[in-house]
Amino acid sequence: MPNTSTTKRLLIILVLTCFGLAALSADGATDRKKDTHYNAAGFFDVHVCNWPDRKLFFLALFSTFEFDRVKSVTVYRPDGTALGNLDLSRYRVIRKKGKPEKRAFISEFDTSDKDHDGWYSALVQFRDGKQFHARDFVMLKRLGQPVIAFPGNGEHLVQPPGYLEWQAVPGAKYYKVFIRDMWDENRLIHESKLINTNHYQLPKDLVKPGGWYSWKVHARDINEDPKLGDFNHGSLSIEAQFDVKE
Repeated sequence: MPNTSTTKRLLIILVLTCFGLAALSADGATDRKKDTHYNAAGFFDVHVCNWPDRKLFFLALFSTFEFDRVKSVTVYRPDGTALGNLDLSRYRVIRKKGKPEKRAFISEFDTSDKDHDGWYSALVQFRDGKQFHARDFVMLKRLGQPVIAFPGNGEHLVQPPGYLEWQAVPGAKYYKVFIRDMWDENRLIHESKLINTNHYQLPKDLVKPGGWYSWKVHARDINEDPKLGDFNHGSLSIEAQFDVKE
C-alpha cells in the first residue's frame, strides 16, 4: 500500500497536471484581463473534489511568479467568511523554457453546511503591503467517480494490455490517466493528456511482461472556463493494480 507521503505527492501531481495545466502556464492578469481568476500577482482557482474514501472537499490553488513576495493567501466563501489560508509551505515548482520559475500554492478545505454555490474569492497579500483580489464561481455538487473496467483491480494478465478502460462518468467531459510501476516504489511512469473518451490506448512498450502496475483515472467536468476556472468538479477513481505474466 502507498504510504502517506506517496499519497500527498500524488495529490500535488493531480492538482497541477489534471487540475491546472492551462493556469500554470499562463502569465497572469495581462493575458486574461476579463477573467476574474487572474490578478496582477497570479491565478486563483477552487475545485470541488470527490475522491475515494473521503468526504467531498475543496482544493484551492494560487499560482504566481511572485512567490517570494507572497505573505498570505486567504480564501473566502461567497458570504465573506474565511474558508482558510493557503499553506505557503506546500507548493510545486513550475519551470517553462524562456520564463522565470513559478510556484503553485495548494491547500485542501473540507466542505461544510456553510458552503454553497457562489463566488469564492482570494485575498493575496504581499510582504510590502500590496493586496490583490481574485474570484472563482463554484457550484457545490458531486461529480461521480470513474469506475475501473479493464484491467480490473487484482487482475492477472497473460500479456500486456493495449488499452485501459473505465465507465464513463455522467457530467464529465475530460479524463486523465495516471500509471505507476509498483516494482519501482510506486513511481509514476506515465500520465496522459486530457482525453474525452472512457478508454485510453497505451503507449507501446510502456507496460511490460513481468510487470506490476497501478492506475487511476481523474475526471473533470470542463476545461478552461472563464467563470468556473480550469474546471469546477473533479473526481478520482480507486487505484487498480494488475500484473502481467513474464
